[in-house]
Amino acid sequence: MKRACPLLLWCCSWLAGLSAQAQKPSPELAACNITWTSASRNAGESMPCGGGDIGLNVWVEKGDVLFYIARSGTFDENNSLLKLGRVRLRLTPNPFERGTFKQELALQTGDVRLTGAVGNQSVQVHIWVDVFRPVVHVEITGSSKLSAEASYESWRYADRATKGKENNQNSYKWAPQGNVKTRRDSIRFRNQGVEFFHQNGPQTVFDVTVQQQGLAGAKSQLYNPLHELVFGGALLGRNMVPAGTYAGQYLNTPYQGWKLKSRAPARTHSMVVALQTATVPTAMQWQQQLQQTLLATEQNPKAARQRTLDWWRDYWNRSFIYIQPGKLAPQAPEWQAGRNYQLFRYMLGCNAFGTSPTKFNGGLFTYDPVLTDSTLKFTPDFRNWGGGTHTAQNQRLVYWPMLKSGDAAFMKPQFDFYLRLLRNAELRSQTYWRHPGACFTEQLENFGLPNPAEYNWKRPPGFDPGMEYNAWLEYEWDTVLEFCLMMLETERYAGQDVANYLPFVQSCLTFFDEHYQYLARQRGAKALDGEGHLVLYPGSGAETYKMANNSTATITGLRTVLTRLLALPPAYGTPAQREQWAAMLARIPAISLREVQGHATIAPAKSWERINNVESPQLYPVFPWGIYGVGQPDLATAINTYRYDADVQKFRSHVGWKQHNIFAARLGLTDEAAELTVGKLKDSGRRFPAFWGPGYDWAPDHNWGGSGMIGLQEMLLQTDDRKIYLLPAWPKTWDVHFKLHAPYQTTVEATFRNGKVQELKVLPESRRKDVVVME
Repeated sequence: MKRACPLLLWCCSWLAGLSAQAQKPSPELAACNITWTSASRNAGESMPCGGGDIGLNVWVEKGDVLFYIARSGTFDENNSLLKLGRVRLRLTPNPFERGTFKQELALQTGDVRLTGAVGNQSVQVHIWVDVFRPVVHVEITGSSKLSAEASYESWRYADRATKGKENNQNSYKWAPQGNVKTRRDSIRFRNQGVEFFHQNGPQTVFDVTVQQQGLAGAKSQLYNPLHELVFGGALLGRNMVPAGTYAGQYLNTPYQGWKLKSRAPARTHSMVVALQTATVPTAMQWQQQLQQTLLATEQNPKAARQRTLDWWRDYWNRSFIYIQPGKLAPQAPEWQAGRNYQLFRYMLGCNAFGTSPTKFNGGLFTYDPVLTDSTLKFTPDFRNWGGGTHTAQNQRLVYWPMLKSGDAAFMKPQFDFYLRLLRNAELRSQTYWRHPGACFTEQLENFGLPNPAEYNWKRPPGFDPGMEYNAWLEYEWDTVLEFCLMMLETERYAGQDVANYLPFVQSCLTFFDEHYQYLARQRGAKALDGEGHLVLYPGSGAETYKMANNSTATITGLRTVLTRLLALPPAYGTPAQREQWAAMLARIPAISLREVQGHATIAPAKSWERINNVESPQLYPVFPWGIYGVGQPDLATAINTYRYDADVQKFRSHVGWKQHNIFAARLGLTDEAAELTVGKLKDSGRRFPAFWGPGYDWAPDHNWGGSGMIGLQEMLLQTDDRKIYLLPAWPKTWDVHFKLHAPYQTTVEATFRNGKVQELKVLPESRRKDVVVME
């Protein structure tokens, strides 16, 4: 007779009531909870739930409780970000087929509760994720005995060829090299549960890309995150045993299921999905690590639950924005914007400790693509714009709001992403151009090389091998500078030690200094212009102003990062380094201006050859670089650019990654900022109101939500060094209670009601003198 796994011997029915012991949520936060009183039609009507680095999509359909499982860093051989499967829970008698129904996302405790009642029988299903261990908990409590079936379902039970647009989920995109397939997972009953994992094979898209880009000679030195990667987990239930397999089809996707059932009816049931990701040569080693996770889950589960409750409590106490507090007005767009700000921050918090950054194109909460685009009849693994492909212009909008929300510590997954790739980016410069410095492209893989499809397989003979042959991405190298500034800003906002980031920042700056002098020497005898400045040509103003000479976005990025470096406390950087930074700063050219309709405006560049996209980098000196803004010199020039530049006006929108709401807020244009920010943060039109998109990318669109968060923050609080401007672009008719963070480890909490600041709390108190209220 087989012995049951020790995990199955502990009883955790007491957990169902533990959340009630947590600190009572503020009524303002409780008003942001999402409650549904009817079941969903499909996964597109799912609700997010998560923690640590795990995201679930939870819904009830035809009486069954279902959830998709996603985790940070689960990249397959093709660099798709794979789901970890789907769990289906069925109860008998079934409380969700008829009778009363309730599904609630409780923000204060970070969990989802489902309640069903038929007559005098009721059941509650409680789903939560341990923030500190990769474990999903499902707890069932009934008023009378019931039976439970829990099934693990997978569409990766066999190899699956990916063709056409389906390859947009991986790094091959529209240019697959030969037959591309998603390899099958290993799935079986084990230790009275279901074990499942994906083990990457020896050949991956990394190998293809290295060969394509002429780096075979440096291959052994290159970081490769796909090599020997194994990820998966196990579904186990207390007093549950294997009950066979079955087959089915959900929407367009065939699947197989592995079922567990309860040994006998009971009033309580519980199960866990324990996850494990490891870089190991054998599946056995991964299994050993998974067992360690399972054993750790047994240790003091009450304390584990309390730690998770404490984490979410602290998360919500650290920062918030409540618009029209005390006035439950779900039809008012500005009230929706405040509520959805909280919901989206919850989604960001679910990947606080990820090994990989939160992806702009869906994060951890994508679902069947046919529910976003009816023509894309692919598996739940699909997301447009790839899994392991990093697009910096989009990613930045996910992470900028974390400074003012007090979540600087959770920017680490994004920073670590770049730190891991530093050596690869430096090897690119050394191999192709024989000079130092880290060359990061706008769109790159999680191993630091340009995406192979964007690099282009059809290249002219003799074309520079370090360059992408690509009309959108050519010469767009400056987007990494925003992440350099984020790293440095964690020192000002949160007092973090940024010494570990200085080599990265310096290498990125060195690339521009070295490469543009290198290019100048290819054209003539001098490396600098007649005034001793770099000639930033060819360059790019985002993806829009191509073959640019002295792009304004690049100039202001370099100037701001160098200025911020020099403003660090004296302990950072040697005297020699500081001399280098100052000397490079002196080599940065001035911003170009132009006259439009009789008004001085900021030009996108000194010159450019064509317009290729719909961005407004002439306003990047406003955001992200902060050279123009409320309380700063020459504000009128930036406002003129916003109002009179024909491209800015033509491109103006709230959709997707558009940043016009942020520009308007930073310029103090209250009406425009309010209109565009509400356009971003109002209800999405999907059942879960913060599942925006797809916009230009995918749903739920995280750079849509991130840019909305930034805009709302900037409407409430802006800073210029030590100066704090309160309500610089806030409508007088919107009451608000907010708590945001400012540089020098400062928090500002204020209540604005009936057109006046009623309460103001500034910590430390010594910073109150720096606050300017702009009612």
